[in-house]
Amino acid sequence: MDIAKCQKKNKKMYGKFIEEYLFSRNNISLIILILDIRHKPTENDKLMYQYIKSTNKPYLIIANKADKIAITKVSEEVDKIKQELEMSEEEIILPFSSERKIYIEDAWNNINKWRKV
Repeated sequence: MDIAKCQKKNKKMYGKFIEEYLFSRNNISLIILILDIRHKPTENDKLMYQYIKSTNKPYLIIANKADKIAITKVSEEVDKIKQELEMSEEEIILPFSSERKIYIEDAWNNINKWRKV
């Protein structure tokens, strides 16, 4: 079997699984989409963002690997992602670095707002 065809088939299968999961689960308190701050969102990232929005469930977008770019560029890169995803002004993207633990407090504060006790 051709590997490219297999990968394409798997992507469709995973996409359908994710879509069904997001729409059918009532106990999801928050959906988190993790993107790489260093790259513009892929078509799959954009599709996932649209899926997430269409669920009408709370969501948060994390722009990971913020330690890999200059701290003075973080805000600019976040704005570029927002523009690529065609996000509204009210929607937020939080920069994050799992490696250096920068911006971690803001991310956890936002996540914890949605925690079910």
